[in-house]
Amino acid sequence: MNDDKPWNYLMDMDGVLVHEEHLIPGADVFVSELRENGIGFMVLTNNSIYTPRDLRARLRRSGLDIPEESIWTSALATARFLREQRPGGSAYVVGESGLTTALHSIGYVLTDRDPDYVVLGETRTYSFEAITRAIRLVESGARFIATNPDEKGPSREGSLPATGAVAALIERATGRAPYYVGKPNPLMMRSALRALGAHSESTVMIGDRMDTDVRSGLEAGLQSLLVLSGISGRETAELFPYRPTKVLNSVADLVGHTRDPFGEDTTADQAQGS
Repeated sequence: MNDDKPWNYLMDMDGVLVHEEHLIPGADVFVSELRENGIGFMVLTNNSIYTPRDLRARLRRSGLDIPEESIWTSALATARFLREQRPGGSAYVVGESGLTTALHSIGYVLTDRDPDYVVLGETRTYSFEAITRAIRLVESGARFIATNPDEKGPSREGSLPATGAVAALIERATGRAPYYVGKPNPLMMRSALRALGAHSESTVMIGDRMDTDVRSGLEAGLQSLLVLSGISGRETAELFPYRPTKVLNSVADLVGHTRDPFGEDTTADQAQGS
């Protein structure tokens, strides 16, 4: 399939490596094997709140040692997209340090006066004043970008409204839909591939969600592995009109098989024959 060259890996974070900051059993061994064998990998997240440095620290507390340069967020993907679309532009940002730091790093000016873009990301403290300002700027002609379409996220107290829900509010008020950069947009995957220096033909996407991870991998031309350690179960996966290349219980099933994740001796189902 890839001429016996080592596979590269893109992988979701929540539900694949950790679950609410708790290590998924075997994920640390899997990551260690990738690093020891020099296999390229990138950990992806649609969450734009944190910088890669923040996420590295959080993952280390969970027992995972992931280098900063191996973490790719929707904020970084959004910044790369804006740099390619309109270098040296300006943006009004509703979000936190992960997004503002990414935009500063590409030379963007953050302003609430006639910006090129309104960029909506994740935050735990959505302000009605900030949302109102975003609505008025979009009405005045600012282009509307959102880091990801996720409608809600988890917390200890229950669900929280996320970027997609707030984007829907702004869209309803302005009649202008945002362009979503994060998963399932394959743009997120392609930007991660470029950051990794990898090619789609020799890269695997590992995810726990059919609607974002497997779909975005499929649309970016990647082989896909669905793990059952997160959102999608074996039964719910069957409801979708597309299928992963393979289904695994967790990334622990890949330990000892990272160079050939689709070999017959891995503990998993081939989706096409299951």
